[in-house]
Formats: sequence, C-alpha cells, structure tokens
Amino acid sequence: MEEAVGILEVYGLTCAFMAADAGCKAADVRLETFDKNKPANADSLPVPLLVTIKFRGTVADVEAAMEAGERMARSLTGVVQKHIIPRPTSDTEKMLKLNAFDKN
Repeated sequence: MEEAVGILEVYGLTCAFMAADAGCKAADVRLETFDKNKPANADSLPVPLLVTIKFRGTVADVEAAMEAGERMARSLTGVVQKHIIPRPTSDTEKMLKLNAFDKN
C-alpha cells in the first residue's frame, strides 16, 4: 500500500516536537525522522533552525495531521513550508530518508 507523506517545515526543534505531537494525536499517522536546516540567513529568522516533520499515512489522515500540526506551529514560532505528496515516487521515497540530524 502506498502511503502519502505530509512535509511540514517549522521554526525550531521545540515547535517541531509540539507540531508532530499534535498531528499524531489528530490522525492515524506515523512520523519519519525529522530533518534540520540552518540557512545562511539564520540570524534573521524567528528561530535560527528550520526543522522538517514528515507524517506518513493515508491521504485523509495526513491531511488531518498536517492541519493539526500547522495550527500548533502557527501558535508557536510559525510555519516555513508545507506540502502533501499523495503517492511519492520511488526516487522521492529515497530522498525522504535523508536527514541532517545524522550529520555532525
């Protein structure tokens, strides 16, 4: 069975944990490993670290999780980007496995 993926990029790790928790409580989804990015303009951002949350499940569940996660993130530090991919290709699936938290 193919799973949809919801990608929610937020400001800061604490915000990511709160948004992920809200999304998981709102729908039958599972989380994949967070990703992080510290952009060149980090000092001008509300929080100098961007964190990407990835929800997996059916399209309907991912939509519900994304809505709850986004609502939580907006009440904290904010949302950078959000996207839902209903049926990621195999190449996209490979890229979704990459994360910078494994890097020093």
